Amino acid sequence: MEKKGLNRIDAITAKFMESFGGLSEKDLNWKPDAGTWSIAQNIDHLIQLNRSYFPIFEKLKKGKQDLPFIARFGFVVSFFGKMIKKSVEPERNRKMKTFSLWEPRKDSFAKSILQDFQANQEELKGYISDSDDFIHQNMVISSPANRNIVYKLETAFDIIITHEERHYNQAKEILNILPQ
Repeated sequence: MEKKGLNRIDAITAKFMESFGGLSEKDLNWKPDAGTWSIAQNIDHLIQLNRSYFPIFEKLKKGKQDLPFIARFGFVVSFFGKMIKKSVEPERNRKMKTFSLWEPRKDSFAKSILQDFQANQEELKGYISDSDDFIHQNMVISSPANRNIVYKLETAFDIIITHEERHYNQAKEILNILPQ
């Protein structure tokens, strides 16, 4: 996972920067309708989601992880991991309601949201690089949204990156309909 995951993060970061780096602040914050996030809100959502995992990764590194009883059952861990990964795949067009902790923090963002995203991606890459031993041990973590939703650490990284690819596609759709 480590090398492949790092390459995927570099690729998705490059896509975000290339596709949206030249946009004005106004264009980054443009929304086609009230029910759709702007490109900047999509980016902030990814930052919020990634950051919510960082304390979990830190606890894992310190050996202070406290998992629920349900994490002892491999079939449950596997079920949740597969279900969540499938739900965030880029090809899946169905909109989903996000948990409140992952909603964009505000309606409008400065153009620096792209640099914030880049920095966040570097931090995520650091956690992936530091986790090789935990991945080989098949470590399980709880979701930041609900501690009773458990999956393998390797699956968590795959979910995060796949989710970023999904939101890149959504932001790209907004870019394609931006008023000129």
